[in-house]
Amino acid sequence: MSTTDDETTFELEVQDGSSSTLGPSTPARTVSELLPDEMNTSLEGAGGVSQQLKPADGGPAAWRLVWATFVFEALLWGFTLSYGVFQNYYSQLPEFAGNPYVPVIGSVTSGIPYLGMPIIAALVKRYPKYRRHMIYVGLSFCILGLVAGSFANTLGALVVTQGVMYGGGCLIFYYPIISMVNEWWIARRGMAWGIITSSSGLSGTFMPFIVEAMLERYGYKTTLRAIAIALTILTGPLVPLFKGRLPAAEQGSLARTNWSFIKRSLFWVYCVSNVMQGLGFYFPSLYLPSYATSVGLSATEGALLLALMSMMQFWGQFTFGYLSDGRLPLNFLAILSTVVAATASLTLWGLARSMAPLVVFSIVYGFFASGYASMRVRMGTAISEDPTSALATFSIFSFGQGVGNVLAGPISAGLLSNATSFGYGMKYKAVVIFTGACMVLSALSIVTLYLRPRSLRAV
Repeated sequence: MSTTDDETTFELEVQDGSSSTLGPSTPARTVSELLPDEMNTSLEGAGGVSQQLKPADGGPAAWRLVWATFVFEALLWGFTLSYGVFQNYYSQLPEFAGNPYVPVIGSVTSGIPYLGMPIIAALVKRYPKYRRHMIYVGLSFCILGLVAGSFANTLGALVVTQGVMYGGGCLIFYYPIISMVNEWWIARRGMAWGIITSSSGLSGTFMPFIVEAMLERYGYKTTLRAIAIALTILTGPLVPLFKGRLPAAEQGSLARTNWSFIKRSLFWVYCVSNVMQGLGFYFPSLYLPSYATSVGLSATEGALLLALMSMMQFWGQFTFGYLSDGRLPLNFLAILSTVVAATASLTLWGLARSMAPLVVFSIVYGFFASGYASMRVRMGTAISEDPTSALATFSIFSFGQGVGNVLAGPISAGLLSNATSFGYGMKYKAVVIFTGACMVLSALSIVTLYLRPRSLRAV
């Protein structure tokens, strides 16, 4: 804010990092129009006093938020990605043995945070000052889901607790954090999200070993309780660090979203690509430990493969997020991610009969397939530079990913219903082929952009 003897002007930073100066004759509504809708602030006092904004894309406050989010993602989402170890364990228990719907627990856990994204995004826009409250509520749901799951004795109860409750908690706290990160990181947003999304891959390098060892020694009930306590201690103190860059309006109102992007073919191409990638993405992390056991490897070796895949996810998401900040074409990165993932699935995974090819598959698939997730934010900004449109497209893409994750459980049950335990892919042949096919279709949907007449390719 700058003041002269006769007038007061306001300098408010807009989405692209520039500033706009408003004189005293400018209507108050113009201020909110210059800011992203989820970032609107209220000007207090007749004298027009405004809070000084801290710089975006760097500085202690911006990095504190990134690293707090990094830890949240590493622990809470890292647990979700370790479900393959739980599934291998549950499938060997007498009460669950032979039940084809054991994978539903994991697919629901990972799918709900994506499916509910449009709903929670609207709530965050409507009540921006309650974002930190939502984080507390969501974290509590996650913890209670694990505690309740430790008392479950049926598969249905585990689906509700370890699946629905834990996944619902992740949904509630995750979008408020996304909105805060997007306030602090604008030009370097791809890099910021590359760092954040890679954290679950980093935690996945050690969490499967911890979970596998605890399940083997103490069983799932004690393991779930111990994890609930650990998550409370490690993440609870971080919640006060989550602060937005812009002051929330005292009374938020549902932001008006510019929906003109739905007329663009690029939006629908990305929608198809996201859904197909989401349908196939989750299967390797879900079945790799079980596949390892079926070819004669130990449960520990299965956990090692999952950890290796998670470690490569860390590097893949950081790398693709960094490159998506204008360093390489976004469409090229998306096609590269899905094509390599498809090739690895149909060859390395389907033909594997020993540890060595499964190790190579974990490295290749973990790096390339996981890199796709870090580019969804940039897909939104590629479709439209309007802040409300970018956030809306991100929510829709996340919903598409959620559809794929949730359907993974029921689809896999059908694919494995009449499976044989020999030949290509062993009894997981249909799962392997389905994974590769989904990745191919995800890539082909983007390739269609280059098959159109040159005059239409500008999009």
